[in-house]
Amino acid sequence: MTVNRITDQIWEIPASEKPGMLVPARIYATEKILTAMDRGVFEQVTNVACLPGIRRYALCMPDGHWGYGFPIGGVAAFDRDTGVISPGGVGYDINCGMRLIRTDLTLADVAPRLERLMTELFRRVPAGVGSKGFIRLNRPEFDEVMRKGARWCVERGYGWHHDLERIEEHGCIPGTDPSKVSDHAVERGISQLGTLGSGNHYLEVQVASDDRIFDKPTAAALGITGHDQIVVMVHCGSRGFGHQVASDYLKVFEKAMRRYGITVKDQQLACAPFRSPEGQDYFAAMNCAANSAFANRQVITHQIREAFSAVFERPAESLGMDIVYDVAHNIAKIERYAEGELVVHRKGSTRAFGPGRPELPEIYRQTGQPVICGGSMETGSYLLVGTDQAMQQTFGSTMHGSGRTMSRAQAKRSVRGEQLQKQMAQRGIIVKAVSMSGLAEEAGFAYKNISDVVEAVDAAGITRKVAELRPIGNIKG
Repeated sequence: MTVNRITDQIWEIPASEKPGMLVPARIYATEKILTAMDRGVFEQVTNVACLPGIRRYALCMPDGHWGYGFPIGGVAAFDRDTGVISPGGVGYDINCGMRLIRTDLTLADVAPRLERLMTELFRRVPAGVGSKGFIRLNRPEFDEVMRKGARWCVERGYGWHHDLERIEEHGCIPGTDPSKVSDHAVERGISQLGTLGSGNHYLEVQVASDDRIFDKPTAAALGITGHDQIVVMVHCGSRGFGHQVASDYLKVFEKAMRRYGITVKDQQLACAPFRSPEGQDYFAAMNCAANSAFANRQVITHQIREAFSAVFERPAESLGMDIVYDVAHNIAKIERYAEGELVVHRKGSTRAFGPGRPELPEIYRQTGQPVICGGSMETGSYLLVGTDQAMQQTFGSTMHGSGRTMSRAQAKRSVRGEQLQKQMAQRGIIVKAVSMSGLAEEAGFAYKNISDVVEAVDAAGITRKVAELRPIGNIKG
C-alpha cells in the first residue's frame, strides 16, 4: 500500500490507492511508530475513507491499532446532510473516557497511607465484569440519568456544582431519547453507575513531579502545581449499557444499508444516513449511553472523594479534590468547521479543541482544552492541551492513550498476574485487581511507549504536552 510522507509526523495514503476511496487517509505517527503499526490499521482507515459523505480525510492517531470497523485511534467527519453515522466509528463502550482529579496532597502525605488508601478505593469503587454500584434505580430514574448525565448526580449530592463546568458538554449531551434504548440495554446498565468494569479500565493514583512538568504556566492554570502533587485518573465508560446500544443498532443498520443502497468494505462499518430515522434513533440512543458514562464517572468521583476523606480524616473540599477535566474518546458529535456542521466520529481518539472555542469552559478558554491520555498501568500518563492546529488538521482531535501492540491472549501467555503484581509492588506501584488474569492482559509491554506517542502529537502540533503523571497505585477490574 502506498504511504506518502507529508511531514515527519503525517503520512498519507492517496484516494487512488483503493477503489471506492472518496478522500485520502492520513496517519499521524513518527516513522518508528508507523513501521510498527499492525497492517489492519491501513486496511481499516482506507475502508473508512470509502464511507458516504466523508470530508477531508479518514484519520488515525499514533496510538492507532486494529479495532471493530474503524481502527482504534480513528477519526472521521461526515456531512450532516449527506453523510452517515456508524457505530463502528464510536465503539462498543460509548463515551469511554478519561477523568483527572487533582488534590492538594503530596507524595509525602500519601506514601505512609497508600496501602490503606488503595484498599479503601478498591472497597468503594466496584470493579470487574458484572460489577454493580450502590445506587438503586427504577426505569424512570434511569431515564432521567440518560437525559441529565452528570447533572443528575450533582443534583443528588454525588458531586459539587462546579464539577459540571469541567466536564465535556458539562456532563450532559442534548438530543437524547430514552425510548430509543432497548429494555435489554437498560437491564444491563441500570445497576452499573459508579463501577469501573474490566479490561483496560482503571482508577489510578498518580504523582505530578516538578521535573515532569513541561509547561508550568499551563499546568498551574489546570490545577497541576507539581512538588510531587497527588492526582487521580479514572478511565471507564458506559459499561454493558453502551455495549448493548451498539449491538442493537449494528443489527438495525445492517438492514438499513440495503434499504438506502449503501455498501461498505467491511460489514463492521455498518452505517445509516445521519438524517435517516435509523441514524437519528441511534444518535439519540448513543447520547443516552454517553450521558450514563458521564454519570458513571461522576459517581466514581464521589466515591474517590469519600475514600480520601475517610483515610485522611478531612472533608474532600479541604483536600482540594477538584476535577481537572473529563473527556470522551468513543463518541460521535455534531461540530462546526469550515465545511459547515459535521458529524465527527472519534473512536479511541480525544477531542482536542484549541484556545478560544466557545465549547470550552471559560477557565480553559485561553489554554485550550485539557487532554487526558492514559498510558499503561506501569508507565504513566500525560496531560496535554488542544491547539489551533488540531482544529485545522484533525477536526480538533488527538490520541487517547498509548495503544496496544499485543493481544490480550498473548499478554497472558507472557506473564502471570500474580507475578506482575509483585514486580509492580517492587517498583512502588500498589495494584488491587479483581482478576489476576485480567491484570496480566494489561501488562505494560502489551502497549506502545506512551512517551513516543505523546511526542508524535506534540511534534505534529495537534496537542501540546503539559505534564507527565507517574503511577503509584492502580485498581483494575
